[in-house]
Amino acid sequence: MTTPVDLEKHREDFLKFLGTAGARFVVSRQLRASGGLWLSAGDVNILIDPGPGSLVKCFSSKPKLNPSSLNGIILTHRHLDHSNDVNIMIEAMTDGGKNQKGFLLAPRDALEGKDPVVQFYLREFLNNIDYLQEKKEYAFPSFTMETSAKHHHPVETYGLKFAFPYGKIFLISDTAFFPDLIDFYKDADILIINVVIFKIQEQGKIYHLDFEQAKEIIKGIKPKIGVLTHFGISMLQHKPYLLAARLQEELGIKIIAAYDGLKLSLPGLLAAYKES
Repeated sequence: MTTPVDLEKHREDFLKFLGTAGARFVVSRQLRASGGLWLSAGDVNILIDPGPGSLVKCFSSKPKLNPSSLNGIILTHRHLDHSNDVNIMIEAMTDGGKNQKGFLLAPRDALEGKDPVVQFYLREFLNNIDYLQEKKEYAFPSFTMETSAKHHHPVETYGLKFAFPYGKIFLISDTAFFPDLIDFYKDADILIINVVIFKIQEQGKIYHLDFEQAKEIIKGIKPKIGVLTHFGISMLQHKPYLLAARLQEELGIKIIAAYDGLKLSLPGLLAAYKES
């Protein structure tokens, strides 16, 4: 049972979008920023998928987000739009290695093999490095995180399922659609989905979700709130805020189109849309 102390500790929890760009063209042209997601929960600050410009977005945020206050970094996968700034963010989190601290969670292929994305000398700055593994739970002081089954993507990729005293917030990272996605992410209160493409034209060659597939997932899971993010060019052309409004009307579920700098105050947001 959740105690009043638990809820008070999480009163200020938030998730901030340091970027909502998806795929190479939007990222390389910086049509949207690509700094990742900053999660503040209880006494823990976590940076998820620090893509290009993450450090800059931290310091340009209002109020600023101090990288040295981070407790850890998570990579859902190794592609550059999710991992490009991981090295500089490790430097910033540890004050250039002067303060050994923090953790890194990443898939095995982001850390091993011929082309790891995390430099070896920086790993000594961290207290702990662990692999993301399929359907594994990771414990934090006042919440837990579980990985999904492996996503269908060219590199090892996982979604993240956070469980807090006030609700469950799940992130579906990059993946092709497959029916088990709905089962993997059921029970979400807030469901965040990377929606790169408006409509996939060639089946079997695109390892991202399109808008109709995101709609099917949200319809199947029925979260209290759905959040669309990680937009490619075709999604931007169709104006995500209009697509979110259409989806909300069709499904009767609160749908948010994320934008750069969006801050979701998590307990308050869920309280506003709790079931009657």
